[in-house]
Amino acid sequence: MRGRGGGRGGQGGRAPSTPWSSRLKPVELDPLESMGLPSKGDNRLLDLKTQESYYTKIVDRYMSFCSDAGERDELLRRFASLSLQPVGDNPSRSAPKNKKPPVSKQDDSKALSDVLQALRKLREGIVASKRTDDFAIQAYIFCIRLSILVKHHESYHPAILHLLRRIHPVHRMTTVELNEVVSYLVLDTACRRNDLGEAFALRHRYQLKDSKVNAILDALTHDNYVEFKRLRQRVDGHRAKLLEYAEESVRKHLLKCFSRTYLSVDLSFLETSADSSWPQLTAEDGVGWELDGSKVVIRKVKAK
Repeated sequence: MRGRGGGRGGQGGRAPSTPWSSRLKPVELDPLESMGLPSKGDNRLLDLKTQESYYTKIVDRYMSFCSDAGERDELLRRFASLSLQPVGDNPSRSAPKNKKPPVSKQDDSKALSDVLQALRKLREGIVASKRTDDFAIQAYIFCIRLSILVKHHESYHPAILHLLRRIHPVHRMTTVELNEVVSYLVLDTACRRNDLGEAFALRHRYQLKDSKVNAILDALTHDNYVEFKRLRQRVDGHRAKLLEYAEESVRKHLLKCFSRTYLSVDLSFLETSADSSWPQLTAEDGVGWELDGSKVVIRKVKAK
């Protein structure tokens, strides 16, 4: 009597093999995506050794992204071209909404999104396990730096607060680490959140002594775009990214000063002062002045 499925002679009731059965391959899971969020019930990242192993995978993935970029300028270009920040962060100078990004840019965004999501899982694991040691500080600072470079404040801002309020009081950062993290918090408060009073209060609370941060706060207080632009070119890449949040508002104040002060100016002087081209000033900043050859007519004298 044949077994179920009509087995061959000599095989008894064993199901027949199919021509394609040996070709099936196990699904390859991304090591970053295979780990779940602790807040969603995946408790693997509560284990300290698992946290360290997962962090190594995250860093390896990030280093691969950097290696693919090759030269430093290309890496900076990729960071600058990515748009991981939420809609509303400087939308006037972003790419048109109806323009589909090239495949390479989509791949870059996917690579960094995977890293940021993995860092979120790791941070949840560190918080849930109440870990406060050198590793926790290292992982948090790595997350903060990367998130700042892609202007993802949903990642770096809570990470800065947890590091300063929960980890540092229990396990102290070095003076260099503390000053770095506090400087990010002060600049983010002044530039993105546009709260100069709170920025000065944070500088005083953490006794931050940083001449460049002081100069930036002074430039923002006086709406000095020329000095602001000069300082932006002198700070490191992470601070320069934070300063981008305030660039538009300070430049618009500069343009209002031009409007109140000058009847006309040379186009080259205006473009250099505003660090923006004439097409950008008219299309993106709403400048309604007239261009007459190499001069910009700001106001016309009314005939008596």
